Amino acid sequence: MDSFAKETLPVSLEQEMRRSYLDYAMSVIVGRALPDVRDGLKPVHRRVLFAMHELNNDWNRPYKKSARIVGDVIGKYHPHGDSAVYDTIVRMAQNFSLRYMLVDGQGNFGSVDGDNAAAMRYTEIRLSKIAHALLEDLDKETVDFGPNYDGSEKEPLILPARIPNLLINGSSGIAVGMATNIPPHNLSEVIEGCLKVLENPEITVDELIDIIPAPDFPTAGIIYGLAGVREGYRTGRGRVVMRAKTHFEDIDKGARQAIIIDELPYQVNKRTLLERIAEHVNEKRIEGISDIRDESDKSGMRVVIELKRGEMPEVVLNNLYKNTQLQDTFGMNMVALVDGQPRTLNLKQMLSAFIDHRREVVTRRTVFELRKARDRGHILEGLAVAVSNMDEMIALIKGSATPVAAKQELMERTWQASLVKELLSRATEKTISEAFRPEGISEAFGLKSDGYKLSDIQANEILQMRLQRLTGLEQDKIVQEYK
Repeated sequence: MDSFAKETLPVSLEQEMRRSYLDYAMSVIVGRALPDVRDGLKPVHRRVLFAMHELNNDWNRPYKKSARIVGDVIGKYHPHGDSAVYDTIVRMAQNFSLRYMLVDGQGNFGSVDGDNAAAMRYTEIRLSKIAHALLEDLDKETVDFGPNYDGSEKEPLILPARIPNLLINGSSGIAVGMATNIPPHNLSEVIEGCLKVLENPEITVDELIDIIPAPDFPTAGIIYGLAGVREGYRTGRGRVVMRAKTHFEDIDKGARQAIIIDELPYQVNKRTLLERIAEHVNEKRIEGISDIRDESDKSGMRVVIELKRGEMPEVVLNNLYKNTQLQDTFGMNMVALVDGQPRTLNLKQMLSAFIDHRREVVTRRTVFELRKARDRGHILEGLAVAVSNMDEMIALIKGSATPVAAKQELMERTWQASLVKELLSRATEKTISEAFRPEGISEAFGLKSDGYKLSDIQANEILQMRLQRLTGLEQDKIVQEYK
């Protein structure tokens, strides 16, 4: 303790508070509240999906307990409370929260009435089919990985994301000094928009609006007017006016009418809405309603609002739109992280950022697959040499004192390589040093004018080769695989 803090440094309180607050703000913005424009995910969503992927919790495999996934996420990647992780899982499994669910849930995951999900020990989950499109090619060096919070694991800094998740599922979050609220959209329309941007990089936002006319909310409903939507697509900020979808029915043999609610605006709590309507009726702010019943079941939503005799349903419905959440607004604020910095984006900028990400992913995947193909081709060339010199190699190996000596002799000799020449001539006119040599293999090895020199990798593969690979059928397989 005597040697601790012997020197005291004077620091300006104002500067220290400014620096600390900015550090905290950026930590919340980058690490918690805002999605990345490339995969549309916040870190907690990305970590949940990656943990499920690592556990092989796929759509075509049995469900796993939610608690198992939560434990893996908080233990390996996300050092926060279990409730934050489970709430994330629940939302990704709700068909009224996400337009395209990323988690396939089994059990009680809440309802549009605001009911809470069952505890994590009771529910089971697995990845949905569409979630695999976000994770595909993750094992092909398509994205960068970084250390987790304690350096014991690696986690992806972004997902390959074959689909434009930010637009199709939207996002919402509150950071320090900024917020984001991006509506979900129809997948087919967004993909069509991506294709148009690829075909014509100079396409305007207004031309894209003809392809993606408006958001597509999971609870459906009606978008009332497009002026606010178009403003949001052009500038990144706008207002979407949403209305419930309704129709009228005759009751009491046509003596009265009823308003039937079939679909609600996005993020409206049905139970709270009905309670608010009842309050307005009791306080005489809305007149003409005699009864309210919720007849919703597994087949769909159905809320019956019975009217008094002689009341016009259009007038009552307009009063409901005016005074309740049967008409609601969604404030578009399309803020996302671009290169680690928060930016307000218009529709074209979002599509272009996704396309740039996919271009990088495909390039990195192609480089990876080319390297793997070259590595495999190099091994197949060695096996082809073994097949062409079968008797000599068997005699050499039998006469060697140790495996190390056998490998050394295999590498020192120059082997007849007619089959390798045939393989190369079928594949390309270039020489092996130009086209097929893997990275890290010296030019001293490979096909030469006087024969073939085996590398260390090829010699090891030959020594480990089973005798069944010497049959005619296996020889044909080597040729076919090399092609």
